[in-house]
Amino acid sequence: MLFNSYEFIFLFLPLSFFIYFYLLEKRLITGAKGFLVFASLFFYSWWNIAYLPLILSSMLFNYVLGNALNENFKKIRIPKKSLLTFGIVSNLSLLGYFKYTDFFLENFNGFFDGSVPLLHLALPLAISFFTFQQIAYLVDSYRGETAEYDFLNYSLFVTFFPQLIAGPIVHHAEMMPQFASKWNLVKNYRNIAIGLFIFSIGLFKKVVIADSFSKWATAGFDHAEVLNLIEAWATSLSYTFQLYFDFSGYTDMAIGAALLFNIKLPINFNSPYKALDIQDFWRRWHITLSRFLRDYIYIPLGGSRKGNLRTYTNVLTTFILGGIWHGAGWTFVFWGFLHGMALVVHRAWKSLGFAMPKALAWFITFNFINIAWVFFRAKEWDDAVKVLNGMFFGDIVLNYRWFYSLTYFHSKVQFGAWLQAINGDKYTLLAIFAALLLVLLGKNSMHYKTTLKLNTVYLLAGTLMLTFSLLKLHEVSEFLYFNF
Repeated sequence: MLFNSYEFIFLFLPLSFFIYFYLLEKRLITGAKGFLVFASLFFYSWWNIAYLPLILSSMLFNYVLGNALNENFKKIRIPKKSLLTFGIVSNLSLLGYFKYTDFFLENFNGFFDGSVPLLHLALPLAISFFTFQQIAYLVDSYRGETAEYDFLNYSLFVTFFPQLIAGPIVHHAEMMPQFASKWNLVKNYRNIAIGLFIFSIGLFKKVVIADSFSKWATAGFDHAEVLNLIEAWATSLSYTFQLYFDFSGYTDMAIGAALLFNIKLPINFNSPYKALDIQDFWRRWHITLSRFLRDYIYIPLGGSRKGNLRTYTNVLTTFILGGIWHGAGWTFVFWGFLHGMALVVHRAWKSLGFAMPKALAWFITFNFINIAWVFFRAKEWDDAVKVLNGMFFGDIVLNYRWFYSLTYFHSKVQFGAWLQAINGDKYTLLAIFAALLLVLLGKNSMHYKTTLKLNTVYLLAGTLMLTFSLLKLHEVSEFLYFNF
């Protein structure tokens, strides 16, 4: 079920809210939690009920293993390190089977001229997210950082529907106390108001902004055979803004929906396109994933404790693995490699004491991110090469209407249908410019979690965003991160 659907907005969300708090008002706390787990599993199963047993068995497996690791099951004689290794390998094997089997078979056939048939497995919804979430739980159980939770509480931690499908990737230590707090068992009307406002921001970002850019990005990457310079830059920038407004919009909706139930999900985006360097970008972009990569891959590899060469190797390894996590393809691996190398260069630059003006630092950072997204979006290498070739070597084509007013440039540029390959027009460039201003000058949506004033101005703003969004729901498209 999509957040940006009539079924979710007008049926699932209000019914879940009212039934949950009705059960709490009757002091049926266990029943209320059980209902929320059931509702979350129903939400998950809406896409494909065939994968319901997968998430249920995954939860049961990791719950039992987590209890064994935190020594709640005293009778188990197996060394804890062996149990942890078994748990991590099992989780990664499940993820690998569904997500990477065809990728490995394709490469095997290519390298060895084989003809092993592909399995064409459908990727189970949210498997990348709940796998990472539960691996973190196992590691923390091994470290003795988890308490004994019953299976109902653990199930709610894993399945809570606002964060189930695409994050934020939550940590047990920030979720379990909230589900247990007696203060969260009664309606909080301020949380409801803030939640609805943030949900409206997210819905507007997704269906009004992101989906507007998607048509130009899709045309440029997937359909155009050749792109001129302006078309190529419009294509890459359209995807850069589509991805941000799509995924941050989903996160806003998740955070807003969770607030209705008095649950505060962690911030996942903090105006990342304002970043002045690549390290700053990863402190702002998909923050909960960055936290996972740091705490459960980079630091266990040794972090920055064993000299510069080891540090650089750990950074590069972490981001290559992060690229692989995003998708089964060499373009994702290369995207991770690019970001890893950028962080290595940034660390070396800082260690030498160099600095640059903020405007130049932002310009270099933003353009690197935009160029790297080309590999992230491209379905094939040829698509990435096509876009990059247009960006740096494409012909300059301007609107034929400017032919007589720009006579000086006749020998330097061409005139014609300048955005035809991406089905664009003058509003395409206006939209890109407006989006750039918005991400640079606008306040982050999380700003309103603590500063929102409950007055008619914000009521009107929220109502307008919600109304515009609802009018475009008939143009529904899936969230981009559902594919990862």
